[in-house]
Amino acid sequence: MLRLKQFVRPSVFRCLRPQFSAGALRYSTETPKKPTEGGVDGSATSAASGSEVEVLKEQVAKKDKEISELKDQFLRQVADYRNLEKRVERETKQARDFALQKLAKDLLESLDNLERALEIVPEEMRNDTKNHSELAELYKGLSMTEEILMKTLNKHGLKRYDGVGEHFNPNLHEAVFFVPVPDKEPNTVFHCESKGFDLNGRVIRPAKVGVVKGPE
Repeated sequence: MLRLKQFVRPSVFRCLRPQFSAGALRYSTETPKKPTEGGVDGSATSAASGSEVEVLKEQVAKKDKEISELKDQFLRQVADYRNLEKRVERETKQARDFALQKLAKDLLESLDNLERALEIVPEEMRNDTKNHSELAELYKGLSMTEEILMKTLNKHGLKRYDGVGEHFNPNLHEAVFFVPVPDKEPNTVFHCESKGFDLNGRVIRPAKVGVVKGPE
């Protein structure tokens, strides 16, 4: 048998070797680079997020404005209600005082007559149930009637006063006469002819009084 090397020269095998460069045969150990955050996808996402934030901010601002307007309307309505409540209360009080004032004026003459009837009874007979029992009982009954009536009127703000011992006040007193009185300070009320009445601080009838006259 003939040997193969006799027919094939070594140079033929050298021609069949792959022609690769040393750099092509080197395996790369570098990690593939990821797309940078500033790439096309990142920019689009950031733009979308920024747009959504702006929309949310506008919605929040709109809601805040609506809340502020509703709060303002609520406060105005509360203020209007309170003003109305105060006005109704004031008008109700005025109407009540007017009605009571009219009633009190109608009762003044009866109160004066009742007081005169009590004063006309001598003091020594007012409690003398032994010798003047009927008169004492009448006086007792009239006194109770006057007391109950005045308590009822006092509950509604009606008060009676005489002003004796006070300085003369033209807003409270009506001077019927002036006379000099020894040991009395001039311009002082020393006598009450008829008592005055005031309703909740408003004089509905001044007391008719005698006033100490000062030196001329």
